[in-house]
Amino acid sequence: MSSWPTNPAHHRWLDQHTRELLAFGRRTADPAGGARWLDARGRPDPRQPVSTLLSSRMTHVYAVGTLLGVPGAAPIAELALRGLTGRLCDEQHGGWFPALGDRTVKACYDHAFVLLAGASATSAGLTGGPALLAAAEEVFVRRFWDEDAGRCVDTWNAGFTVLDGYRGVNGNMHAVEAMLTVAGVTGDDAWLERALRVCRFVADTARAHDWRIPEHYDEHWRPLPEFHRDQPDHPFKPYGATVGHGLEWSRLFLHAEAARPAESWLAEAARSLFDRAVRDGWAVDGRPGFVYTTDWTGAAVVRDRMHWVTTEAISAAAALHRRFGDEQYATWYRTWWDYAAAYQVDHEHGSWFHQLDAENVPTETVWPGKPDLYHSLQATLTARLPLTPMLAPAVAQKLTGPV
Repeated sequence: MSSWPTNPAHHRWLDQHTRELLAFGRRTADPAGGARWLDARGRPDPRQPVSTLLSSRMTHVYAVGTLLGVPGAAPIAELALRGLTGRLCDEQHGGWFPALGDRTVKACYDHAFVLLAGASATSAGLTGGPALLAAAEEVFVRRFWDEDAGRCVDTWNAGFTVLDGYRGVNGNMHAVEAMLTVAGVTGDDAWLERALRVCRFVADTARAHDWRIPEHYDEHWRPLPEFHRDQPDHPFKPYGATVGHGLEWSRLFLHAEAARPAESWLAEAARSLFDRAVRDGWAVDGRPGFVYTTDWTGAAVVRDRMHWVTTEAISAAAALHRRFGDEQYATWYRTWWDYAAAYQVDHEHGSWFHQLDAENVPTETVWPGKPDLYHSLQATLTARLPLTPMLAPAVAQKLTGPV
C-alpha cells in the first residue's frame, strides 16, 4: 500500500471530508452579505458580528468548493463576498473594517485574507471576484506593503493616517499565502517577489533563534520577546514562539520554492522549521497533541491544543513529503490525521473542535464554537495538490487528481 499522502484510497476519504466540512458550514452566509461565526452545531452565533476575517476566509473556502463542483457552494461564496464589497468596506478611506460595528482600525491580518478571498473568488469565476481582487491589491500595496523593509506593516487607524508602531509576523505570514495565490491567479510576479522577501526575513530571524520564530517587533523591526507575556493565549499575538506558525511557515516556504526553484535555501529552512516545531510542540507533556506556544527555551507555555495547529502540521508534513519523498513525513502525516480523528474531528456534530485543553477535552476559552473552515478544509487538500500553484488556482486547473 502506498503511504497516506499518495494513497488514492486516502485521497477519496479526504475528498469526502472536504464535502462534509462544506456541508457543516453552509449556514455561514448572511443574507445581507458577509459570513457569520458558527457555533458548535454549525449555526450562526448571534453574539459574534459579521467580520472581515470570517467573510474573507469563507469566501475563499466556498470559492474552492465551487471549483470542486460542490452544489450550493457558489451562492454561499458570493454572499460572503458581498459583505466584502458592501457593508464591511470603508468607502471613504478605503480598506476594510474589522467587523460590523467596529470601525477602529485597519489590520494587515484582515487585509491579507481579503486579498486571498479576491484571488480565490476570481479563480472560481465568482461574481464580484475580479473587482474585489483589484481593490484588495491596490489597498494592500499602498497601505500595508513596506517596500524599503521588504515586509508588511501591521495596523493603521481607520482613516489610514496613524500607523501603529507594532510590527508582526502573523499578518506577514498570511500575506505571503495571499501573495503567492495572487501571483498564481494573475501571473504578476511582483507578488512572488514580495513574498520571497518576507520569507527571507523570517528564515534569517528564525535561524538566529534556533528556528523558533520571533513574532513581535517594534517599528524598527527589533524583536519584542516579552510581548504579551500577560496574554499568553492571545488568539493572534500570543507570547513566545507559536508552534503552529513554525509548521505553517514550513509549508509556505515550500510553496515559494516551487514557484521560484532557484531559491533553494527555502527547502532546508522548511525542514528546520518543521523539525523545531515538532520537537518543541508535539506530545511534550506526555499526551498526544501540539501545545500552542513555548518560551524561548522551547518549554511549553500554553498547553491547550488548537485545531489549526494540527491542520498546519498535517499540511506541512504532506508538503515536505511531496518535496523530499522522505517517509518520516508520511509517518507524521498519518500520525496527526489519526490524532485529529481521535480528538479534534467532531464525529457527532461535524467540523473540528477548535480548541482542546491539555487533557484533549474540548474547551472554548480562546475559540468558542467552530467559527470557520479555513484551516481544516485546507488540510484536506494539501496532499492532493502540487506545491505550486496555490490552493484555489491549483483546484481550478484540476490538479487534485482522480478520487
